[in-house]
Amino acid sequence: MTPQVWTVVVAGGSGARFGRPKQYELLATERMLDRSVAVARRSSDGVVVVVPAADVADEASRFDHVVAGGSTRSESVRAGLAAVPADADVVCVHDAARPFASAELYARVVAAVLDGADGAIPGIAVIDTIKVVDADATVTSTPARDSLRAVQTPQAFSASVLRQAHETGAVGTDDAALVEALGGRVVVVEGEPDNRKITHPDDLDWARTKVQQGAGDGGDRMNVRVGQGFDIHRFCDDPDRRLVLGGVHFPGERGLVGHSDADAVAHAVADALLGAAGLGDIGEHFPDTDPQWHGVDSLVIVRHVAALLRDGGWTIGNVDCAVVCETPKLAPRKPEMQRLLSDAAGAPVTVKGRRAEGLGTLGRREGIACWAVAVIHGIHGG
Repeated sequence: MTPQVWTVVVAGGSGARFGRPKQYELLATERMLDRSVAVARRSSDGVVVVVPAADVADEASRFDHVVAGGSTRSESVRAGLAAVPADADVVCVHDAARPFASAELYARVVAAVLDGADGAIPGIAVIDTIKVVDADATVTSTPARDSLRAVQTPQAFSASVLRQAHETGAVGTDDAALVEALGGRVVVVEGEPDNRKITHPDDLDWARTKVQQGAGDGGDRMNVRVGQGFDIHRFCDDPDRRLVLGGVHFPGERGLVGHSDADAVAHAVADALLGAAGLGDIGEHFPDTDPQWHGVDSLVIVRHVAALLRDGGWTIGNVDCAVVCETPKLAPRKPEMQRLLSDAAGAPVTVKGRRAEGLGTLGRREGIACWAVAVIHGIHGG
């Protein structure tokens, strides 16, 4: 059987040294956290994201598995580890503040564990002379540089060994230290010079410059993609047919003809997202010949499409919709529409109402149409 690999991305810090929660800082169009999770997804069967407790609700709309962190890094890792399925064979732990770790680096640490190590950590040679000093800043020893490595994440472990190490409740600056304390065998694989931890504002400036220069992971590049969506439905003569737009029911208005709930706005959003990711169109994924989509709430379709994009390593930036209709008036319900659509997409969705000024079928109140534009971004091979 293929080994199951899961990753815990630790982003539970308050950013005390940085001055603010650095995991949410933008690198071009993408947050540091989003970039770190995107590579973890490509390298794992599942990802658990650990964030501050106050941010869980917001981040749960972006990621499939989100848990609240603790007061220390070790407590945060334990919280994430508890959400990893029991049948996982290998668990990687990665700091969200290292946004340039590559998929190849994940592969190296995982391979070392599958070869029999209890843990595998990336490390790079130390080029400076290191001094050990006491509380009075007096040098007590000078270790040989040949035996020193600067350690990075992702770190990979046998899932059972890592769970055993954390069951002790011990605290360490990394998880390898906890496994070492149990007597586990931890090996070092070659790390990456660009896998730098963003700790201070100067580090963030460096990271942003790197992204602007087209840096990616292992030769990959940041892609920004734009998709267009369109949907149109005619009004229905059935008086019992409800009108639903953007997930919102408009009582007293004529409903629209359609296989699902005929929510033209939600359909246009889904279509735009699929187009941006190059995944076809809404008709291919949700055909009107498939009974499972009959009468379905179209926000379910938007959630399904958003999950497809996340699984493909894409992050949704935003979606903007223009709804053309003579009736109903959207303005009173627009905030609710935007909230429901944004929750379903896991990203901001804006809605604008437009009239056709009496022109054509829309102007004659024969139906409703919606155009949508979506922006997505992610790290993909170029």
